[in-house]
Amino acid sequence: MARADDHADDLSVHELIEGPTDVISPQELAAARAAGAAETGRRGEPDDAGPGRAGQPGHAATGQGHPAHAGDGHPDHAGNGDADHAGNGDGRRVVALPRLPQAGPLYRRALLGALPGVGGRRGDTLPQVELTAAGVTVDRAHLAAYDRVCGFRLTDRLPVTYPHVLGFPLALRLMTAPDFPMPLVGLVHVANRITAHRPISAGETLDFSAYAEHLRPHERGRQVDVVLVGSVDGEEVWRGVSTYLGRERSAGGGERRDRGERPAPPAATAHWRVDPRVGVAYAQVSGDRNPIHTSRLGARLFGFPRPIAHGMWSKARCLAALEGRLPEAYTVEVAFKLPVPLPTTVALSATAGDGGWEFALHDARTGRPHLVGAAH
Repeated sequence: MARADDHADDLSVHELIEGPTDVISPQELAAARAAGAAETGRRGEPDDAGPGRAGQPGHAATGQGHPAHAGDGHPDHAGNGDADHAGNGDGRRVVALPRLPQAGPLYRRALLGALPGVGGRRGDTLPQVELTAAGVTVDRAHLAAYDRVCGFRLTDRLPVTYPHVLGFPLALRLMTAPDFPMPLVGLVHVANRITAHRPISAGETLDFSAYAEHLRPHERGRQVDVVLVGSVDGEEVWRGVSTYLGRERSAGGGERRDRGERPAPPAATAHWRVDPRVGVAYAQVSGDRNPIHTSRLGARLFGFPRPIAHGMWSKARCLAALEGRLPEAYTVEVAFKLPVPLPTTVALSATAGDGGWEFALHDARTGRPHLVGAAH
């Protein structure tokens, strides 16, 4: 008899990425490798479009309920129908897309780049480009589905984490561009900070912009911040900053730093049983169909013994538990620690103070930390 948490192993590879799609044929793979070789000959260096090792990439928005999507080309490629405008005063070239791109083709390109013979080394600088997409509307049925998966009440007000899902295809396109310095599939989402300047109604139309900044070294590789901004009628109402780690091995291999004894977790406010279907359910409402979240086989291919929950689902679930206790304008930041394996039981700890709320998510049995955060 199949185990309950083996449900996703029946999914094919193309279903894991973006629902039913065409299987990549041997001819297409050969053509991709030939294109990579031709690009190498033109630039005099390996093609830089391929991801490296797997981690936990950021979360992409679903196409459901959003405007028709643009093609999956990159901002530095001509002929995509994108409008190239002057810089924004920060030295970045502003590229206005006619609509949000589709997440599926971008993920497929990233995974194709991970194949042997296609990927290559990346550069050391960030693309000086800011992508924009205007006129993004909310499908209330999709919003309700997101609320249910994350534990929010069904209202006409967007949860503070929902614009991240709504606008992330823009950031995803930025991170899958050939000149982005770290491969998408090798990125680990290590932190996220959201500032809500005011509540956003489901009836409002949002304009999004996305850019990358602060590329910096880390003991395990390099980190970068990807900024996603939501505006209404020219006024910034929401800002999200996602910090990603691109893991890289040093020439000497490096030594693992001694973390010392882990402190005891704080007293639990609540316990949640995280069902194995959380990975698939969140993938359906977020569009992030990374196999590490939806398939036991896919998770093993990328070094995880079983599927893990999306980091942004964990953050959203914690904020849903605090719903009604937070101000209308606030900043909430979290650091993602250890993955949440599916299934498992987690313990939420939340404490109110003069400066707001502090919260954490731990393994209910071992006390191992999954997430720590603060809202103020």
